[in-house]
Amino acid sequence: MVKKRTCVFISGQGSNLKNLIFHSRDKSFPIEISLVISNNKNAKGIIYAKKFDIPYVIINAKHRNSDNKILKNLKKFKISFICLAGYMKIISNKIVKKFEKKIINIHPSLLPKYKGLNTYTKILRNYEKKTGCTVHYVNNKLDDGAIIVKKIFYVNSNDNKITLKKKTQIMEYKAYPEAIVKIFRNR
Repeated sequence: MVKKRTCVFISGQGSNLKNLIFHSRDKSFPIEISLVISNNKNAKGIIYAKKFDIPYVIINAKHRNSDNKILKNLKKFKISFICLAGYMKIISNKIVKKFEKKIINIHPSLLPKYKGLNTYTKILRNYEKKTGCTVHYVNNKLDDGAIIVKKIFYVNSNDNKITLKKKTQIMEYKAYPEAIVKIFRNR
């Protein structure tokens, strides 16, 4: 099996990146992480790129030609698939068009509920009984693409933003690899 050369976009801690790196070491897992892109030079996830000798690039998404820099690096590293893992910037239409049906994202809610930021606050404010995470394709609308996998858990009355985040991340570490296997099993 030829693994798909994959780029993971991050902005922060990189826990989903670390999880994907772990899974990509398995011979039967369909992707190989060949590049990490971050919009944050202080992203802790860069540590994992360094530790596992994965090339990484810091691209300031506020710069006018950031899309061109991203596309240039994706081409340079022969990337054919993109995983967004806590990337806190909207992917431009230019990149979405170029990688149509080849960009996926993980979101900490049961989409279509609670798109965008502050999901845990919204979940708690609305007294949701269950929540989870969603892996979906990226299109030109925020958290709107076709859903690949959802993982669900029940919210306890004593949950807060910290406990919800921990529980959601446990689900994310299962959902993201499962979604990737599902995508490439169907191709």
